[in-house]
Amino acid sequence: QVQLVESGGGLVQPGGSLRLSCTASGITFRIYDMGWYRQAPGKQRELVATIGSGGITNYAESVKGRFTISRDNVKNTVYLQMNSLRPEDTAVYYCNAVLLSHYYWGQGTQVTVSS
Repeated sequence: QVQLVESGGGLVQPGGSLRLSCTASGITFRIYDMGWYRQAPGKQRELVATIGSGGITNYAESVKGRFTISRDNVKNTVYLQMNSLRPEDTAVYYCNAVLLSHYYWGQGTQVTVSS
């Protein structure tokens, strides 16, 4: 059974930092493309960042220069380092694993940026 378990969310002040983690089980992690998406209240889920099985990264324009995605294929974990957080980054953040037609999602972790 495939599981993606996110952690690291919470409440942070504007300008602060958080690191999200997503640990996968039930898949051959190293061959999957991994990603982080987010969904704010009343909005559609949107891409934040992806990292391919070969390590190539891609970012939404709104987070470029502030967020960094990385992966550890030994720990089966993908990370999202978020710096210079803004109130508009407030959302539920979801981890995603993709291989061809196989899509898996985590349960999400709440990130709230507020003073």
